Amino acid sequence: MLRSRVRPYHMRMNSRLRPAALLAALVALVGSASVRAAPFPSLNTPASTEHHAGKLVWADLFTANPEEAAKFYCGLLGWTATTLDQKGKSYTVFSNEGRPVAGLAPRAARGTTRASRWIGYYAVTDLPAALERVTKLGGTVRAAAHPFPHRGVQAIVTDLDAIPIGLLESSSGDSPDDAIQVGGWNWFELYAQHPGTSSDFYRDAIGFTVAPETNTERKSEFILSSDGQKRGGIAPLPEGDGVKASWLGVIRVADLDQTLAKVPGLGGEVLVTPHAAEFGSRFAIILDPTGGTVGLVQYLDNDNPTPSQ
Repeated sequence: MLRSRVRPYHMRMNSRLRPAALLAALVALVGSASVRAAPFPSLNTPASTEHHAGKLVWADLFTANPEEAAKFYCGLLGWTATTLDQKGKSYTVFSNEGRPVAGLAPRAARGTTRASRWIGYYAVTDLPAALERVTKLGGTVRAAAHPFPHRGVQAIVTDLDAIPIGLLESSSGDSPDDAIQVGGWNWFELYAQHPGTSSDFYRDAIGFTVAPETNTERKSEFILSSDGQKRGGIAPLPEGDGVKASWLGVIRVADLDQTLAKVPGLGGEVLVTPHAAEFGSRFAIILDPTGGTVGLVQYLDNDNPTPSQ
């Protein structure tokens, strides 16, 4: 899947958003799913017979400012937004070149200082078994498994450090392991207090192959792989006041400078300015106007590295 390691010089994590708040938003959405007129779109059309446990297949933004968030990401990345709504419950689906890539789940606003938060979903082939492993390993199921028409069954869990992550068993299979398209999710990186302990948890809970990062002298960084593909990474938490352990999703863009130039006008902020990363890439981190944090990566040769790299 992708392969550009993320090593920001500094970053402002979503320290103000408690996991319980965003999980409550999902629970509210789940509670209304059975009466919604419009079903969630399939992840793959036509359906795929491929299954890649550990692949990042979806991400949800939990926010109290859905309109502002939708305007930002559509304006920045060229995504289109479709809102599914019935009886006051809404959920926005973001599509990239017609393919669903992310969702936006409104949550109740309780004060003005609580940031939005992205949660990524890793593919699993047997969700009940995965949830059982999570609890046996000391994690917690925070949003129980629930079926969504046309999408599959999904849940949200927290790891040993109470960091949330989604699990999704797709009813339309998983997309092939080919080059990540511009506008698609490219990588997911966990910044953890104890990377070694975290890597053991995700290895045993999700089934990742875990290996030390070889492109750094630090021995506390790890690569998460499955099916021979690098899926994500775990790195030490950067130093700095207010920096909290969290996952960071990274989106591929065609031109990093042009994309970053749009950020201030759309109400966002560049947290980490562009710098060189592995495999001929450039990387930056941005903050959307609602407080959600994402990374952006550009390949200078306009192509992903081959799986063997």
